[in-house]
Amino acid sequence: MSISPLARVATNSVVEPGVVLGAHVSIGPFCVISTGVVIGEGTVVGAYSVINGLTTIGCNNTFGQFSSIGNANQDLKYAGEPTTVVIGDRNQIGKNATIHRGTVQGLSTTIIGDDNRFLNCVHVGHDCVVGNGTLIGDNSGLAGHVELDDDAQIGFMCAIHQFCILASGVKILDQSAVVQDVPPFVTAGGNRAVPLGINASSKAFQALELEQQDLIHTLYERFYNQALAIEEVKRSLKILESDFPVIGLYDRFFARSARGIVR
Repeated sequence: MSISPLARVATNSVVEPGVVLGAHVSIGPFCVISTGVVIGEGTVVGAYSVINGLTTIGCNNTFGQFSSIGNANQDLKYAGEPTTVVIGDRNQIGKNATIHRGTVQGLSTTIIGDDNRFLNCVHVGHDCVVGNGTLIGDNSGLAGHVELDDDAQIGFMCAIHQFCILASGVKILDQSAVVQDVPPFVTAGGNRAVPLGINASSKAFQALELEQQDLIHTLYERFYNQALAIEEVKRSLKILESDFPVIGLYDRFFARSARGIVR
């Protein structure tokens, strides 16, 4: 066990041997932190939370009460293998959140980046990869193997099907069910989710030059309003690639997409 003398642990919490707690970590009342967990400095864990397994958490995160992090996943093939959860820095995880460890059939890890905000009762399933600066609303869940790219937003009470990719700058409206991949900067919603326009409020979108913003609108027009086939859109991307760096987002998205794209 390696616990910084500057860490604070409530007297009625359980911290098992082998746990690493950095400086200024705060563990609230009635928590259980199991062997193998590493928590970086400045992270706050709310009351009644459980952090299990080979879970590594960075610095200055907050976990609301009743959080369940690093527990066994729900994949029926999971047989107790020593898979992991890795969480970066400055994430805000709401009350009753669940983040499950990976599977050996997948990545063997579940990855959360930096500066994300998950509201209450959010579920992140096994082998998910969440980027940086995302937002997930209350009572929403990511099934296994979902990829949520930087600056993506998911509203309240949404369900994201396993293996789906939600690209950078995507916005999913409240109470939506997403069963296919969503391209960069697209707003989608409904059950099943359909494209509803460009998410111009995305920080990543607003940071782009006007020429690149116009290009995104043009690609949306071609793909959705003109109903071009995916291969035709890819050919358009190849022509433009050298002049517009944002095209790389679309190249990476199409290279990964396997479930089909919301239409």
